[in-house]
Amino acid sequence: MTIVPVSLGARSYDVLIEAGALDRATELLAPYAQDRLIVITDETVAAAQLPRMRHPNLVPIVLPAGEATKSWRQLESLCDRLLELEVERGEHVVALGGGVIGDLTGFAAAIVKRGIGFVQIPTTLLAQVDSSVGGKTAINARAGKNLIGAFHQPSFVLIDPTVLDTLPARELRAGYAEVVKYGLIDDANFFAWCDQHAAALLAGDPDARTHAIAHSVSAKARIVAADERETADLRALLNLGHTFGHALEAETGFGAALLHGEAVAAGMGLAFRFSAERGLCPEGDAARVVEHLRRLGLPHDAVSAGVGAPGERLAAHMAHDKKKAGGRVPFILARGIGQAFVDKSAELGEVAEFLDRLRA
Repeated sequence: MTIVPVSLGARSYDVLIEAGALDRATELLAPYAQDRLIVITDETVAAAQLPRMRHPNLVPIVLPAGEATKSWRQLESLCDRLLELEVERGEHVVALGGGVIGDLTGFAAAIVKRGIGFVQIPTTLLAQVDSSVGGKTAINARAGKNLIGAFHQPSFVLIDPTVLDTLPARELRAGYAEVVKYGLIDDANFFAWCDQHAAALLAGDPDARTHAIAHSVSAKARIVAADERETADLRALLNLGHTFGHALEAETGFGAALLHGEAVAAGMGLAFRFSAERGLCPEGDAARVVEHLRRLGLPHDAVSAGVGAPGERLAAHMAHDKKKAGGRVPFILARGIGQAFVDKSAELGEVAEFLDRLRA
């Protein structure tokens, strides 16, 4: 068992990482479940993992699987269902699933009766190392991804690496993008570890998986504790690859054609190549990042992500970025591996021209 604290004063909570923890859910969730345990999940996870939660009064709410579930319609439906169950402010609901379920459940918990408690049990690698920790909750809008939401911290996060055994290989690879991101942001040694052990992690090595999850959660907990609401640019570094990536997702309709982790991988490759083109990052470091992603079967630019749209169109998607301020979109760029920083000088026209050069 590994316990990683997220230190946020009165809103502090623990992230527990343990193989087989889901089978002990009744025991581990006892502080958060009174007479019943309301579990929000999707159809895929319900079939694979819900039977492991042997609570005497389990109340499941099963939603459709997929990114489309992060919508106004599903949010309204979920809130109505929680109110029908007469959920009380002192109760906790449990998000059992990937980032979609975690984001939607967290947002519902933030607004139902002006805030109820919730617990995260992430079932994808991406959710385990990133979205389940930190309190960002949201749904998507026509204008873009995660544009409607709230900061609402969970009360507890339970991570069981064994749930990854049922994850499709493509989902696992996509989640890995959020693992290597921590090395690229500010930990070159961890990138070196990833370069050596990523194949084993993806092949199912339990030690590699547990180490990657624990290291990633610790890194995110440290950043969130220092900059919870992304006001000091520190937490913004976690968006490495996301500005480019969200544009690619928007172009493909936020669907199965391009998974979020795949878009982030492509976005990180683009961020490093854009940094190198601007003379900020050594060409060799950008090449190492691109080759690492390519070797693991992840996209590293727009074309390898299956997106052939012109740069101007992709830049138009970026114009809706929720972090836009003063008419400019901040980009997370790099001076090298492990040296990411927030750049507010890049203009969207410059980015569009860069994307067009790569496409050509």
